Amino acid sequence: MALVVQKYGGTSVASVDRIKNVARRVAAAKARGDDLVVVVSAMAGETNRLVALAQEICDLPDERERDVLLASGEQVSTALLALAIRSLGHKARSFLAHQMRIRTDNAYGKARIKSIDASRVRQSLRGGEIVVVAGFQGLDEEDNITTLGRGGSDTSAVAVAAALGADSCEIYTDVDGVYTTDPNICPTARKIGRISYEEMIEMASMGAKVLQIRSVELGMKFKVPIHVRSSFNEAEGTWVVEEDDTMDALLVSGVTYDKDEAKITLLGVPDRPGLAAQIFGPIAEANVVVDMIIQNASAAGTTDLTFTVPKADYKKAVAVVEGLQSIQAKGITVDPKIAKISIIGVGMRTHAGVAARMFKVLSREKINIEMISTSEIKVSVVIDEKQTEQAVKALHQEFIENQAAL
Repeated sequence: MALVVQKYGGTSVASVDRIKNVARRVAAAKARGDDLVVVVSAMAGETNRLVALAQEICDLPDERERDVLLASGEQVSTALLALAIRSLGHKARSFLAHQMRIRTDNAYGKARIKSIDASRVRQSLRGGEIVVVAGFQGLDEEDNITTLGRGGSDTSAVAVAAALGADSCEIYTDVDGVYTTDPNICPTARKIGRISYEEMIEMASMGAKVLQIRSVELGMKFKVPIHVRSSFNEAEGTWVVEEDDTMDALLVSGVTYDKDEAKITLLGVPDRPGLAAQIFGPIAEANVVVDMIIQNASAAGTTDLTFTVPKADYKKAVAVVEGLQSIQAKGITVDPKIAKISIIGVGMRTHAGVAARMFKVLSREKINIEMISTSEIKVSVVIDEKQTEQAVKALHQEFIENQAAL
């Protein structure tokens, strides 16, 4: 008997019929002898509907009250799925975050899980019940409701799997696995059978929407095997697991893109020690994540500093920077129409010249590179968002389709 945590996203529970389909899938797994904990998202479109309602009330809703509102979406789908499972003759019990004591910090809208009390879930499992857990939500130390950000139910599922010591965590979604790139852009994209945690973290952080990055980080930390698969068929999906010797045989595992960032440039900033701390400290305190940073060579005692942030947060970041009178910037420019393109693969550790090859491909396509960032297993560039598809197709052909020739 295995202990399996399953997670179903919004499209999988988008209607009563789909919820009933999930219930049948869960019941079939129970019939095979598995103990099951099922984590669910809100029904597709529900979170957006709730966000719109809040914005009808006011342009900038209070973050605490906004989380109280958004968490209600998962409460509905959790109860409906438990009812559907019970209608099939199985025992089921639903749990909300406060009933499991899913503790988080107090960063409303993007809270991070700190601990989970799994004792009540274990008791329910011992009683033969299928446990249904509301994803996406938690409680801070003062018992305020928090939410984990878009895709947060993935993180909820992996965290619950880690807390329970589950054998695996199955992430059911509307795609049947992780692909070498977006099949909507590149029809030659291929499903990946197995991918390392490190590669998946990079792919998630660089724009791949299949898994939330924090869920993969938790999987790697607690060694939880994650199986990404479709809720609409029985096909094997993609396993996200520890790296093995076969994985570095491939130079590049995937090509990703992200149009959800904006570029901010501070012009003519006095170049002095402590400048970066003066700028990025307050930005971090505002819970804005900074991605890529470039500081130009100093000229006449001043420098230009460019960085990228999530597009949804760029106005907040600009407001923070504009309030920093001490940095004495001569101007601020913002470009929200950028795209970050990345190639990712653990094989890069043992192969030289990968970045140069990427730059050559983009040069051939007459695509200008605005920023560059690298790691051991990733090269990322920022380009004009209008050239996103062109860049992805060219890089996929070079590094994935032509991989056998390497």
